[in-house]
Amino acid sequence: MRTSSIQKMLILLVYYGFLFLNYVNRNAVAIECLASDQEALLDFKNGLQYSHNRLSSWRNTNCCQWQGIRCDNVTGAVVAVDLHNSSPSKNEMWNISGELRPSLMKLKSLRHLDLSFNTFSGIPIPKFLGSLMHLQYLNLSKAGFAGLIPPHLGNLSHLQSLGLADYSLHVENLEWVAGLVSLKHFTMDGVDLSSVATTDWVSALNQLPSLMKLHLSSCQLFGQIPSPPSLNLTSLSVIDLSFNKFSSMIPDWLVNINTLQHLDISNNNLHGKIPLGLRDLPNLQYLNLGNNENLKASCSQLLMKGWERIQFHWSTLQLEYS
Repeated sequence: MRTSSIQKMLILLVYYGFLFLNYVNRNAVAIECLASDQEALLDFKNGLQYSHNRLSSWRNTNCCQWQGIRCDNVTGAVVAVDLHNSSPSKNEMWNISGELRPSLMKLKSLRHLDLSFNTFSGIPIPKFLGSLMHLQYLNLSKAGFAGLIPPHLGNLSHLQSLGLADYSLHVENLEWVAGLVSLKHFTMDGVDLSSVATTDWVSALNQLPSLMKLHLSSCQLFGQIPSPPSLNLTSLSVIDLSFNKFSSMIPDWLVNINTLQHLDISNNNLHGKIPLGLRDLPNLQYLNLGNNENLKASCSQLLMKGWERIQFHWSTLQLEYS
């Protein structure tokens, strides 16, 4: 009987607690957007082109309630602008184009900016984005930008995630990357990196000790995969260097990243023996070496410890079964 009474009491507490939270939510005063931030967003909106419904909530009301806008719950400052197109192949009417006005710089607390999968029709990435010093997340992937990735982005020392995947973008060098000291996720799939292919581009990335995910697929990289004198990439869990033009052996430094979970260096011109150290990586779950016709390995040695946990793609490899 005692247990039954306690259960009933708990049920009542949960029920009345739920009613109380609903009452608070219904009667809570909405956070008011900073007037200066609202003014900046309205000016930013005037440079954009969009369907009549895309930014219909962006009017002279509380901007914290606008679609794609998030504010600080205490100060009312705008901390996020998210205008990405979530279904670009299906919802073209949601595409945004036009220009990016520098009024964005007036959003002094902005930490998150996502303009991915829109159609900015070949305009360059604005240099002023490198002045948004509090940004932690920036995604411009497949947004229709073209031309040189501005080195000014290297000023974003608080940035943790940077998405620049697009076949219309290129770089002159990667020296600016050294300024991204907080970066964890870096995506440049499709970006033309051919101008840095003959440089020590790995050492440029090696200055990012917090880097966890690196995506450089289809970047026109060729020649040797450089080896840094010492390895600082000790947090990497994902490396994707697929669909490049490497004529290289698999570098030994890859087998020294114990945090590595996903490695894809398929569809290149890699040659030589597959390093046996790959079998000792304790966290590896996915390994794709496919379509590298000059790679070879002793199957018995490579698999002697058992790779039941690993999804292994090795089509076209030369395997010796001795």
